[in-house]
Amino acid sequence: MKIIHTFLSIAFFIVSIGQPSAFAQMDSLKVNLEKISQKVDGNVGVSIICLERGDTLSLKGDVRFPMQSVYKFPLALAALDKVDKGVLSLNQKIFVKKKELLPNTWSPLREKYPDGNMNITLDELLNYTVSVSDNNGCDILFRLLGGPGKVNEYFHGLGISDISIVATEDEMHKDWAVQFTNSCTPKEMGNLLSKFYQGKMLSKKSTDFLKKIMVKTTTGPKRIKGLLPQGTIVAHKTGSSGRNEEGIIGALNDVGIITLPNGKHFVIAVFISNTKTDETICESVIAEIAKTVWEWYVEK
Repeated sequence: MKIIHTFLSIAFFIVSIGQPSAFAQMDSLKVNLEKISQKVDGNVGVSIICLERGDTLSLKGDVRFPMQSVYKFPLALAALDKVDKGVLSLNQKIFVKKKELLPNTWSPLREKYPDGNMNITLDELLNYTVSVSDNNGCDILFRLLGGPGKVNEYFHGLGISDISIVATEDEMHKDWAVQFTNSCTPKEMGNLLSKFYQGKMLSKKSTDFLKKIMVKTTTGPKRIKGLLPQGTIVAHKTGSSGRNEEGIIGALNDVGIITLPNGKHFVIAVFISNTKTDETICESVIAEIAKTVWEWYVEK
């Protein structure tokens, strides 16, 4: 028996040498992503999850990063949970006062309805908030749900604790430091995206609705989508802070789910923070990371 056991051990060792483990392959991918991230002089956090295979990879995955408008994705999740519970409905009318359409902030909603004092459906409000990242739409949605604190309680009640949603877009706009209170780790955002896309957060109808408006996202075309083949389906949400007086970018992010040519999917969350690196380089880093992971899975 001892001889047989020894023989099997040797055979297993030989096979292991001849066929690199999935862990070793993921380590190789991680090294490549680390090299790409070094093009940014600042903090870069990454989370990758292959939904069908269960592979995971992260860089600074447990570090908190400011989300900026990425938090409009969890905000939409919280709103659609209310829809699933019958508290809200997508076709219900929401009255928007003129004073809610603040100037000096990104708001296609304000551009379309400059005089305010009109009704829009929750469906339309979610489209503005997610697909075009409307800041006024975001804060109107927050008020509808009872404020950022209520949204934060919703996620913490689900055991999703490495995320903090505590301030509105208007509050972030008034104070640079406030954006850092709306934070999340790359791993937690990756897990949230994974649970959502696999239908573990919302009803099928609500899941499909949010996927659709995330695919329609118009912001950040040079980030996750930047180097992927034309026509690649990407459901994503961006976040950007711009620069402060010292020339520092607080946040430049993109998170989402990419559909591979074989119909499988991987989650990707890339957060960049506290950098003076040129914005075009930051965006290209996100694009390179997405392309590298896409190519790695296409070859599998």
